[in-house]
Order: sequence, then C-alpha cells, then structure tokens
Amino acid sequence: MLKRNNISSIFVLDQDEALRFYTEVLGLEVEQDMDFGPMRWLTVHVPGDPKSILLEMPGAPAHDEETAEQVRALVTKGAGGGWLAFTTDDVQGMFDRVSAAGVDITQEIVEQPYGRDFALRDPFGNHIRIGEVFGG
Repeated sequence: MLKRNNISSIFVLDQDEALRFYTEVLGLEVEQDMDFGPMRWLTVHVPGDPKSILLEMPGAPAHDEETAEQVRALVTKGAGGGWLAFTTDDVQGMFDRVSAAGVDITQEIVEQPYGRDFALRDPFGNHIRIGEVFGG
C-alpha cells in the first residue's frame, strides 16, 4: 500500500536558472544538488514540506537525444506536461513578490470555489498556481 508521494519532477531547460527561480523568486529550498552519474540530481522543496520536486533536464538517462530535443521543444511551448500548485497564507503577498520579480503571470488573483489563486509560468513554460485554499 502506498504511503505518500515522495518526489515529483518537472522538466527545465537550465538547472542553474531553475534553481534561482525556485529558490530566490518562489522561496523554495534546495534539498539535494549532486552529480548522479549521467545527470545532475537537483531537488527543491517548500520549507518544512518533505515532498521534493526534481528539476530535471530532458536527456540521459531517461531520454535519447532525439527524444530529449522533442521534450525541450514541448517545454518551451508550455506543453511539457509539467505544472505545480502551491498553497500560501498570503496570496496577495506572493502575487506581489512574483510580479516584482518580472515573472510571466498568466492569470491574476481570482476567486475560486476552493479559495483564491493566481497562475504563472516558470522561465521554461511550466504552469504554476499559487493560492489560499479554504480549510488548507
């Protein structure tokens, strides 16, 4: 029986740029940053949250070069299949923070049946929602 989701991944096109975005703009922390043979294993997480996000480059060992190039093209179009959702106690403060950083906001703060949230894209086209969730 499964106990929890330990790690998820999204594709990024530059791990150093991703690291700056996810730590400096969104406020996540580095969990692991190491040479893992054919790839750099770079994970971040929300402070205090045990679930990690692998900032993964398309390529070996998961993809041959032809497939990696196709994945890179899809990620660039915002169609790489990656998206993340974060909760916050201060959606307006987070909106102001990412707006000041020049992030691509794709939807301003809106009222939803579950709370208030907004949408943005990371530097590679991955979709992110950040919101205050009722009861969460």
